[in-house]
Amino acid sequence: MIRDFFEKTGKVAIGSRLRLLTDTITRNADEIYKLYGVDIKPKWFPVFYSLMDEQPKSITSIAKEIGHTHPSVSVIAKEMLGKGIVVELDDKSDKRRSTITLSELGKEMAETLVAQLRDVERAVNELSNESEYDLWNAIADWERLLGEKSMYERVKEVKAKREKSEIKIVKYDDSYHNAFKMLNREWIEKFWTLEPHDIEVLENPDKHILNKGGQIFVAVYRGKAVGVCALCRMPEHSGYDYELVKLAVSSDTRRLGIGLNLCRTALNYASSQGAKTIFLESNTRLKSAIALYRKLGFKELKEYHPAYERGDIQMEFKID
Repeated sequence: MIRDFFEKTGKVAIGSRLRLLTDTITRNADEIYKLYGVDIKPKWFPVFYSLMDEQPKSITSIAKEIGHTHPSVSVIAKEMLGKGIVVELDDKSDKRRSTITLSELGKEMAETLVAQLRDVERAVNELSNESEYDLWNAIADWERLLGEKSMYERVKEVKAKREKSEIKIVKYDDSYHNAFKMLNREWIEKFWTLEPHDIEVLENPDKHILNKGGQIFVAVYRGKAVGVCALCRMPEHSGYDYELVKLAVSSDTRRLGIGLNLCRTALNYASSQGAKTIFLESNTRLKSAIALYRKLGFKELKEYHPAYERGDIQMEFKID
């Protein structure tokens, strides 16, 4: 029945399956200790084993050695003290700190445990030989790999890749007019006030962009327009082929690389149209946008003449 459940869930339930295996082995361990007459709990074993070299150790040093937290080792030490398996000693090098070591009872248990551990090791080797896979080495490999990159980080990367794959960049049509207006109004009105030229372009993008040889690109995510970017044709005397304008991305989707995707699409389109230079105007208050433009290869102009009141930086991109 349980196997059927894990066959249904697949590998997404790896944590639950490993816990079930751990629970099974732990129950067996409890019975094995009783078989040898060793009165310790399975969870005590790492601490007990650490003390079998008969060297007094602090809770901190034990926790570091066995890879447990200080609080968990502290709890186990108290339980073992209560059973008389360990004793507490004053640390001669630091009077504020105490150490623990095996008591006489603990040492007697350790002698019995040595034989038990040899038998357990043989049994584990037999199990490994019967198995198709080497679980011990596989666990070590997983520990190494998860140490390099956690499961959380791996899932986060997969999630980002999946979400980015759901983003489609399409050319503008009238059905995206409202999104074009609202996305741009959102970021402009967050910091400034819409200027007359903003209103003219947003209300009639066909007249001011498309009919003049420009193009508008729309990022669609799960059926919704979440980003826009436009290329306006520049006058021949300006020295530029296009101006990159009206880049806007929904605040809910700004970590999906949509702005970068839109800009790259626009630059690739400009290149396909034979363009050599692209111009843009922005504001240094928009740190993320400026960083994006620099990443794409835009360079700041030494002299500039803002077309917008909010403009305080102008940049250019040269297509090779």
